Amino acid sequence: MSENVLLESHLKTLKLPTFLANYRKFAEEAAQAGHSYDRFLLALAEQEIAQRKRNRTTRRINGARFPVLKELADFDFSCIASPSKERIAELAQGSFIGQAQSIIMVGNPGLGKTHLATSIALAACRKGLKVRFYNAAALVNELALAQDERRLSQLITSLLKYRLIVMDELGFIPLSTNGAHVMFQLCSALYERVATIVTTNLRFAEWTKVFGDEQLTAALLDRLTHHAHILEFIGESYRFRERMQREAAEAAD
Repeated sequence: MSENVLLESHLKTLKLPTFLANYRKFAEEAAQAGHSYDRFLLALAEQEIAQRKRNRTTRRINGARFPVLKELADFDFSCIASPSKERIAELAQGSFIGQAQSIIMVGNPGLGKTHLATSIALAACRKGLKVRFYNAAALVNELALAQDERRLSQLITSLLKYRLIVMDELGFIPLSTNGAHVMFQLCSALYERVATIVTTNLRFAEWTKVFGDEQLTAALLDRLTHHAHILEFIGESYRFRERMQREAAEAAD
């Protein structure tokens, strides 16, 4: 067995795929440049570490189950009066996650709440944090099903392993009594343990319309807003704006 074949076999056993893919090229470059063996090995090790970091980031992003990836750099802050670009950039640094705080984004549809929630969560994935994105209605359905199958406690325990959970579009659909109760159980479990981002088109005074029970709603809001960054979105719907621009272009044609 040749030395190269034996080396490649050992690299596979040691699970060093980036070493395996790059050692020939790096060896040739090192020989041509007259680099030491130490420098050659350092370059290979750095490449292996960088690739593993990229792989971990990819797994984090895939595991978050974002419906669409949205970058902060692609958001047009000129279209909204609030919140500011600086405020969102500060939150995207992620200090609120380490403190298990919440972000509540409130505003009319079409102002970019989902875009910015996704962007902040995506930044967390790139920091190596475990993130999960949910549509709020789908999350309630999953919790209710787990309760019916007597595994609600197991599901909540698994969600506590995340560092950040996004609940998007809370309030678009009123919840059943059971749905409101399982959502309350989850939020109570997450309180001061896992950071959350909630997007909603409802002002706090209107949350009873979704959860039904006034006492339960008050208790839920008490937990969500205790350590919360509350962002009110003010502006014009980008979907409405795009439609008007499209109609204007068609009229000009």
